[in-house]
Amino acid sequence: MRMFQEGIEILIRNRGSSGTKIIEKIKTKLSGDIHFKELVQGGLTFLILRILGMGVAYAFTLTVTRNLGASAWGIFALNFTVLQITSVIGRLGLDTALLRFIAEYNAQGKGKTAKYVYFKSISLVIPFSLTLSVTLYFLAPILAESVFNKKYLNPYIRLMAFGVLPFTLLFINSESLRAFKKIKEYTTFQNLFPFLVALFVVWTSFTFLNFKKTELVLIAFILGIVTSLIFSSVFLWKELKKLSGKKENINIRYILSVSFPMLMSSSLAFIMAWTDTIMLGIFRTEEEVGIYNVAVRLSMITSFTLVAINSIAAPKFAEFWGKKDIKGLARVAQQSTKLIFWTSFPVLLIFLIFPKPILYIFGEEFKTGALALMILTIGQFVNAAAGSVGYILQMTGHQKFHQNVVLIGTLLNILLNWMLIPAYGIVGAAIASAISMIFWNIVFSVKVASILNKSIFYIPFYREKFDDQYS
Repeated sequence: MRMFQEGIEILIRNRGSSGTKIIEKIKTKLSGDIHFKELVQGGLTFLILRILGMGVAYAFTLTVTRNLGASAWGIFALNFTVLQITSVIGRLGLDTALLRFIAEYNAQGKGKTAKYVYFKSISLVIPFSLTLSVTLYFLAPILAESVFNKKYLNPYIRLMAFGVLPFTLLFINSESLRAFKKIKEYTTFQNLFPFLVALFVVWTSFTFLNFKKTELVLIAFILGIVTSLIFSSVFLWKELKKLSGKKENINIRYILSVSFPMLMSSSLAFIMAWTDTIMLGIFRTEEEVGIYNVAVRLSMITSFTLVAINSIAAPKFAEFWGKKDIKGLARVAQQSTKLIFWTSFPVLLIFLIFPKPILYIFGEEFKTGALALMILTIGQFVNAAAGSVGYILQMTGHQKFHQNVVLIGTLLNILLNWMLIPAYGIVGAAIASAISMIFWNIVFSVKVASILNKSIFYIPFYREKFDDQYS
C-alpha cells in the first residue's frame, strides 16, 4: 500500500501545487480514517489477486486447449458449471451467512458463539453435500443423455461429483476467512490456488509424462480444490483458536432462517444471469447470442471494483451492525459507494462514448451490439451509484427482503425478455436486463436509506444527497 501511495506521489509531484494537495489529501484521509484505509487496502489486495487469478486461469485454459483442443476444454467447462450449480445448493447459503455471523458475533465479544456457529454449519453442510455428490454420481447418465444430449459426458460428470464436497467446504472456509477480514487469504484460496495447482499438474503431466487425457484436466482441478481446502482450513483454524468471549447456543433453525434466503438470492441471481442468453437462444440466432454475450461481458468489467470493495466492505457492515453502530455503518457504506462509483466511472464512460470501436475489436459483426452495450452500461451506472446495497441488507438481517426483491427482479427480467426479445433482439434483452438491475438497485437503496436513516445512493457533485465527509 505504501509503494502504491509513493508511486502516485511521484507521478503527481511535477504537475504543480494542485497535484501535491490531492496526494496530501489522500494520505491524510488514509492515515486519519482506519475504516477508509481498510476499504482501500482490502479492495486493492483483492483486485490484484483477482487479476492474478484470472491470469493463472487463462494460462490453465491455454495449456489445456493447446494440448487437448477446444473439445476437452468444452467438457471441462460443462462439468465446472455442473459443479458450481451443485455447490451453490450444497452450501445452503451458509457461506454468506457465516460471513455475517462471524463478523457480527466477534464484534459483539461473542467469539466462541461465532466458532460454535461455524462448526454447526459444517455439521449441516458435510452430510448434505455428500448426499448431493452421491446423487450427482448416479444421475450422471441422465444428465449426460437427457440434459446435455452427450452420452460421452457420463464418466466426466461422475468424476466431477467427487469435487462437490471439497468445493463446497472451500467456499465455507474462504467466506469465513473473509469475515475475519483476511482478504488476501480469502481471495487466494477461492480464486487463485485451485487453478494454480491445476495448472502445475496438467503442465507437468503434459510436458514430462506425456500423459494427455481429458480426465486429467478434471482430476487436476479437483486436486487444486482439495489442496486449497487444506490450506484454508489451516489458516482458518488459527483464526478460530483466537476467538474468545461468550458462547451462546444458536439453534439450527435460526441459522437456516438466515442462510436459506441467501441461498435463494444467489440461486435467483444465477438464473437471472443466464435468462437473457437462454431466451435469445430460443427466439433469435446464434450470432445474436454471441454478440450479446460479448456486450454483457464488457459491461460487467466494471463489477471488478464493486466485487473488490465489497470483499472488505461486507464484513465491516456486519461488524458495525453487531456493535449497533448505525452511524459508522452509514459512513463506511457511503465511502464504499463513492469508491465504487469513481473507480467504475472511467470504464463506463468509455463504453458509452465508444461502443462501436470497442466491439469492433471482436470483429466487424459485433458492432451491431453497440446500442445493447450502451443500454447495459446505463444499468451498470445505476449499479455503481447504488453501491453495496445488497450486502448491507444481507449483513443487517434483511436477507428475506433481499430475497423477495431479487425474486421479483428475476420474474420481471423473464417477462421483459419474453416480451422484448422477439421484436427487438439483443436490444430487447439489454433493456430487460438494465430495467431489472435498475429496479432492484432502487428498491434496495430505498430500503437501506430507511435502515441507516441516510441515503448512500451517490450522485456526483450533489453533496446534499450524499452526506459524507470528503472535504
